Amino acid sequence: MNTRFRLLHESGTFVMPNPWDAGSARILEGLGFAALATTSSGLAAALGKADQQVTRDELVAHVDVLTRAINIPLNVDAERCFDDVAETVELLAAAGAAGVSIEDYDPASSKIETLEAGAQRVATAKEACARHGVVLTARAENLLYGHDDLDDTIRRLRAYREAGADVVYAPGLREPGHIARVVAEVDAPVNVLAVAGAPPVSELAKLGVRRVSTGGALAWAAYGALRDAARELLDQGTTTFRSRSLTSDEIEAIADRG
Repeated sequence: MNTRFRLLHESGTFVMPNPWDAGSARILEGLGFAALATTSSGLAAALGKADQQVTRDELVAHVDVLTRAINIPLNVDAERCFDDVAETVELLAAAGAAGVSIEDYDPASSKIETLEAGAQRVATAKEACARHGVVLTARAENLLYGHDDLDDTIRRLRAYREAGADVVYAPGLREPGHIARVVAEVDAPVNVLAVAGAPPVSELAKLGVRRVSTGGALAWAAYGALRDAARELLDQGTTTFRSRSLTSDEIEAIADRG
């Protein structure tokens, strides 16, 4: 799986959506995606928690469930890899992760880490990833937390690449010109988050983006569909939502394969 995942980053552009449980992972695999990724916010929602409140044990157990359910590579949103970066990577690799991402936002201090601290964590993660052939993605979280300095984001991504990251990622990039700058100025495959206002995948491919992910968007869309269906049942007593359900064949396809 690790080799398959690494090869996906060598040319072209691929979409890597983010399931939040085994059933959603199997649906996405069945649609033909080449790789999937966990979502910290989607997993947290499935557990009835807020984002960044999932424990490492819960994440590792989740990864184990997903990798057993699918036959394609799984990248893991490991947030900042918790307190012991190397041990977290080892646990995720043992659970079947083909890729791991690490970010530079520290929820304990509610701050973006210094570039030097972020690069050191990336280097530590890389050393552990290299032992297992796991693809390492380094994330610069500036844009998600109100820091719109693109120059600083690029400096961070370059530093993280130099520290050993195989892929770089700055969630929140929307402007084609900004995306093009990141692709041109950081010598690494670039992941872009599919967010409102971002170019479609076809345009991202022309800009040189290697990988496109969805974060928690699919989970929230699914929860939104649940809310709407339940509201129809509660308010109107009707079930027209059933016409939008999976077919029996689709349900069978995500059943336990044993």
